[in-house]
Order: sequence, then structure tokens, then C-alpha cells
Amino acid sequence: MTITSERPVSLWPAAHKVDARRPRSLQTKIGASDTVCARRAGYLLHGRTPTDGGEKRKAILGTWLHAGILAAAREEYGWVIERSVEDQTIKGHIDAVQLDSHTAARLPKRLRPLLPAEETTVEDVKTKSTYQWDNVLRYGASDAEIRQVLLYADLLRSEGFADVEGQRQLARLGPVPVGRIRFRFINRDSGDDHVQEMAFSADRARGARWWVQQVRAAETPEELPRTFQGPGLSVVCDHCPFKTACWGSVAAGRRPQSILIHDDAERAAALAEYAEVSEQIKPLKERQKFLRAKLDGSEPGVYGDNVLTWSGGNPTKVEDVDAMVALYQRAGLEVPMAPDAAAMKAQLKAAGIPVPVRLDPDRRTSVSINVTARKKP
Repeated sequence: MTITSERPVSLWPAAHKVDARRPRSLQTKIGASDTVCARRAGYLLHGRTPTDGGEKRKAILGTWLHAGILAAAREEYGWVIERSVEDQTIKGHIDAVQLDSHTAARLPKRLRPLLPAEETTVEDVKTKSTYQWDNVLRYGASDAEIRQVLLYADLLRSEGFADVEGQRQLARLGPVPVGRIRFRFINRDSGDDHVQEMAFSADRARGARWWVQQVRAAETPEELPRTFQGPGLSVVCDHCPFKTACWGSVAAGRRPQSILIHDDAERAAALAEYAEVSEQIKPLKERQKFLRAKLDGSEPGVYGDNVLTWSGGNPTKVEDVDAMVALYQRAGLEVPMAPDAAAMKAQLKAAGIPVPVRLDPDRRTSVSINVTARKKP
């Protein structure tokens, strides 16, 4: 067997090129999936050129996961997947529709679900990282995610499936009586899933429509509010294709949010609010420290609705002076009578020799408490 030092060809450049070739067009309608942030929706609707590229690996992985999960739902359960809906102002691409038996009976047998729903249900698949997973379990879908799927469901209720190639027979159904919406969250790191389902709300759907109307009514994207708190504080902003257009170029060492203060009056107001919030947080922090002390020494496990784990408490790594002395002796170097650890370490590094370390059981890393939501059975 031949061992080669050449690195295998990465498939990520190919994945990025394929993603870049996906059909995109100048938008005259707002996409339901673009209703995450009002200002970003405005940039898209007005045909602004994106100012930021950014890393797309997570998004591409999410696309691949979507494709596999939805294909399985179609093959095993006969659900309708990846179908278009639209009206004069909004368009959308629904992940999955689980038709009820009455509606499904109006379709040819090959299009009927093997597992019909009690009420027609619109499902959206969301992939999340482990970092976001606890929020998913505790709070479920965000307002923006609910708005997106409500728009899908409302389009299906009012217009039915779009009359386009590949879904003509579905379009003949006309308006579909959607009764529920469902979110299927997938953890990209562990494969865990979490399902959240709720009844369709006509009132909330009207609210989502109103949100779209406000975006369409704005003469420029800059008139629209920023939905999130900006780069460094929001993952959505960190990866937004219009990050620079929205927040501008910030001076070195400054936070992007600093552009929101224009004069001393605004600075005084922000400072006053900061002091007020600090006073409100103080008793909560003190209470949290007390509860942390009460839990000290508790065994990891599931307690009620929460899961308790601990991290840290491990021996720290320190330079192993005895091992360094042995290295010097083997190399024929003079060992100082009183070994100078810093000088010996510098000489070993200069020679390209790893500095030996040992674990010191008397010096340990701090112990951190980790509390996450218990996954509901």
C-alpha cells in the first residue's frame, strides 16, 4: 500500500458551485422563506445586490438533509413534498403536505398518502446545530419561522397548489382546507429530531399577511426595521447576504451596533437604559449563583423537565520540567543548575521539539453547570 502526503480533493468547492447555480431570479413577489427579517425582505424585493457572501457549508448541509428527509417521507408515507404555492404578492415552496383522507380521495391513487392526516397539515423541516438545540426544545419555532409556515398554509387555503409543470393534478384540487402546521426540527450534529405541531390560526395568518404588506409598502429597504440585533449578537445577521448594506462598514474595534447612536442625547438614553437593565439583572444573577451553589455535587441526570450535566473539573496541563531535563540530557545539552522552564521551553520550540507537559491533579479547571431541556417522549 502506498502512503501519499497529498490531501484528498475537497468536495466543498464543488458543493458551493452547485449551490451558486441553483435558479435565482429578480423578485417581484416576496418568498415566504424570506420573511425572516423585514429589511432583508426589502432588499430582495427591491432587487438589491447582496454585499456579503459568507460560509455556506451549514446551509448546504441543511439542503442535503432536507432532500433526504423529504424523499423518505414521500417514499414511505406518500406525502406531497416540495410543492409551489403563490398569489399576486407572495410565493412559497412547501416542504411537505400531509393530506387528510377526504382531500386525498380527490386525487389519483398514486398521489394519495399511505398515511393520511386527520386534518391536512403543512410541514416545514428545519435543521439546527447543537448550540441552538436547547432553545428549540424549550421554546419551539421562532416568530419568523411560524410566520413563514402560516403564509404557506394560508396560500394553500386561499389559492391551492400553484398551476405549474409537475403539479397540475394537485392544482386541480383548488383551495385546500389546511387545519394544522407542523415543524420538524433536526439536529445536524446528533440526528435528534423534535416535532412541534399547532392548529392553523386565521388571525395569525392575517398578521403574517400584514407583515408582508408593510414590506411591500416601503419605498426603500432602509425604511424597514431591522428584525434582529445585528452582527455578533444574532446568527441570522452574521450570515445575512446584506449584512454590510444593512449595518455599513464599522470602524476597527467598534461594534456594528454603535452606528445606532447619533448624538449625546441618544447616548445618554442608551446609558440610562443600560443602568436600569443592570439593576434588574443583579438580583437574578445573585439568585442564580445561590441555586448553582445548592446544586453543587448533585449527580448528573434528568430532574423534572431539565437535564443536569457538569463540565470541567479536569487536571490542568503544566510544563513537565523533569521531562524537559531528560530531553536536554539525551540531546547532550547543558542543563542549568536551576532549570529555567521558560528558557528551556523556548529552546525546545526553536528546535521544533514538542514541549512535554503533565497533568497536575492539584490544579483543576473550573466546574461549569449545564442545564438543558428534557426531550419530551
